[in-house]
Amino acid sequence: MNNEIKLTLDPNAGLSSAAAAPAPEAPAVPSIPNPTAQAPAIDESMFTEAERRAIEEFAGQIDIRNSGLILGYGSAAQKKISDFSDTALGSVRNKDFGETGTMITNLIGNLRSMNEDAEDNGFLGMFKNTKRKIENLKTKYDKCEDSVNDIVAILEQHQITLLKDVAMFDNLYEMNLTYFKELTMYIIAGKKRLAEERATTLVELKNKAMQTGLPEDAQAANDFEEQCIRFERKLHDLELTRMVSIQMSPQIRLVQNNDTMMAEKIQTVIMNTIPLWKSQMVIALGIEHSRQAMEAGRMVTDMTNELLKKNAEALRQATVEITKEAERGIVDIETLTHTNEQLIQTLDEVQQIQKEGRDKRVAAEAELGRIEGELKTKLIHMGS
Repeated sequence: MNNEIKLTLDPNAGLSSAAAAPAPEAPAVPSIPNPTAQAPAIDESMFTEAERRAIEEFAGQIDIRNSGLILGYGSAAQKKISDFSDTALGSVRNKDFGETGTMITNLIGNLRSMNEDAEDNGFLGMFKNTKRKIENLKTKYDKCEDSVNDIVAILEQHQITLLKDVAMFDNLYEMNLTYFKELTMYIIAGKKRLAEERATTLVELKNKAMQTGLPEDAQAANDFEEQCIRFERKLHDLELTRMVSIQMSPQIRLVQNNDTMMAEKIQTVIMNTIPLWKSQMVIALGIEHSRQAMEAGRMVTDMTNELLKKNAEALRQATVEITKEAERGIVDIETLTHTNEQLIQTLDEVQQIQKEGRDKRVAAEAELGRIEGELKTKLIHMGS
């Protein structure tokens, strides 16, 4: 990349559009030393001696009276920053790790399902299960191995892409520094020229207007001051663009660091996690073979003991129930006692309900008499 920065008054320099109209040429204006001009706020220590001379020479070429020049001043550098931002954005927007995430999710599902085996009921089912569990486990391990191999291939491709991006971001970072430096040179040159013109030309025009008292001289001084203000606004616009470039540098490094960490993570997965998965698959399959052989013998013994226990329990329960049933009478004394108690309780409740009914009727008759008396009294007094 050519690090030499060339400042230009042509607003279309470096733009992709070939049909843009050329900017009007500005006449060369010799640089006038002015020790009273205000120093620029931007630190110039970043520039070499040759670049400082280039800034001074370029500042002398700026014609604030040229409206077309002021309008397009620094546009080429601004366009580079804008195009650069689009390039940096395009380099990261198309990264897609979704496929890898889906495959890892599916792999985790397969690993979890290895321990989920449906079991048949019954004495013969355990022998069917032993063979079926081993076959199912092998099938699931085959699926997991295929998933792991696919993930490794995809991760390796992503790692290559990320490493290329890391190198690309180094280039973008250097490009941004160059564009930032170029834009800064435009700003410093413009500020130098603006301060110089305000300290010389503007002062001369105002003094002339005050001396002559002519309206055209006053208008000339006012017009030039307005042109200085327009150029100042343009420089402020360039400073805003410069801030965008300043912010771009740490953003580039952040994205670059993220890509670097992702590449390192992928390397860890490929070199450590994937081999660990595969070794654990082999170990788990061997353990399952041993476990199934051990469980087969244990299940036979357990099932035999279970059958003997269940048969003894069933015999005991059947004998006890038969004996109890044989010793029962036609009607249990408990049943007769319960029936008698319910009958007495029913008679008591009927008697109580009848008493409560009589009491309520007596109270109701008294209440009806009272209500009737109140109504008669009210009707008598209504007519008076």
